[in-house]
Amino acid sequence: MPRPIEALIHTNALAHNLARARAAVPDARLWAVVKANAYGHGIERAYEGLRGADGFALLDLAEAERIRALGWRGPVLLLEGAFEPRDLELASRLALWHTVHCSEQIDWLAAHKTAAPHHVFLKMNSGMNRLGFRPESYRAAWARLNALPQVGEVGLMTHFSDADGAGGIERQLRTFEAVTRDLPGERSVANSAAILRHHGGAIGAPRGDHGGDWVRAGIMSYGSAADFPEHDAAHWDLRPAMTLRTRLITTQQLEPGDTVGYGSSFTAERAMRIGIAACGYADGYPRHAGSGTPVLVDGERTGTVGRVSMDMMAVDLSALPRAGLGSEVTLWGRGGCGDRRDRDTSDTVLSIDEVARAAGTIGYELMCALAQRVPVRVTE
Repeated sequence: MPRPIEALIHTNALAHNLARARAAVPDARLWAVVKANAYGHGIERAYEGLRGADGFALLDLAEAERIRALGWRGPVLLLEGAFEPRDLELASRLALWHTVHCSEQIDWLAAHKTAAPHHVFLKMNSGMNRLGFRPESYRAAWARLNALPQVGEVGLMTHFSDADGAGGIERQLRTFEAVTRDLPGERSVANSAAILRHHGGAIGAPRGDHGGDWVRAGIMSYGSAADFPEHDAAHWDLRPAMTLRTRLITTQQLEPGDTVGYGSSFTAERAMRIGIAACGYADGYPRHAGSGTPVLVDGERTGTVGRVSMDMMAVDLSALPRAGLGSEVTLWGRGGCGDRRDRDTSDTVLSIDEVARAAGTIGYELMCALAQRVPVRVTE
């Protein structure tokens, strides 16, 4: 039989989370962000759950080709724009929208021959200091773009650095609005954190008089809270779009003083029973997750024991006398299905954000790190 590990992609959860974004900003149009292979979920697997969006935002041309191959004929946005001049040829052929964040990209457009004008979003560096024109250079860049026959519509964009925390978005938003106040064009400013924390007319949200505004639903589409641990996914009514689960392949009885795993990093202080689960860092589970990282065994909460190995990890069964060989182990997502392998309707959820925090990272990284060797199945 195959190794018992698998990942499940829940299309209903994707659709639900997208609906949550739309409900938060009902006057805006919605980008479903599918960069990084749909945050590790797989573009082709996530497509059905996300096709209710108004457009797809992604990173590179290969991802754009995949979206078009699935039959999507609506807007597709390259979030970082062209990486070299010849990228514009494929952008023309696939009717892609793209971000312009530096003067070289404007030069490439000026030299590009196209039958149909390009739809672009001009990005402002309002404080993130990653991509974009600084405020004092933004209007000149807009004037250059607007004068090009190769360019049709020019949208206006920025990205918030602190929407998920106490820093908020007021400073960046005021800079953006002061510079762009009288410029025409659609705005795109809100990421997942801004959608959730600053919607409904609060500062930082797309305003009601901006009927053409676009918001970018990224991590929230996949059921992770952008501002964890201040709020968890349940607080925002988000559902996990990915479940990673496996089974116990054996158990061990420990006596006081026994150690577990490489480096003997865990020492039993009492007699205890542990289970060995078929999952390790070669599957994408974080090696640096220490003892006590939460897992579900047959839907019951427990924790890891010792160091994560390449293919295996140990979990504490002390409070789970019925657990044994074949018991289901949920690493994150929806658990408690037991032997009902084809049913994914359990109400027991282990947030990927909680697992990530225990490992000193974020849910984004765990999603994107799912290894190719893990079988993936699409389910409702």
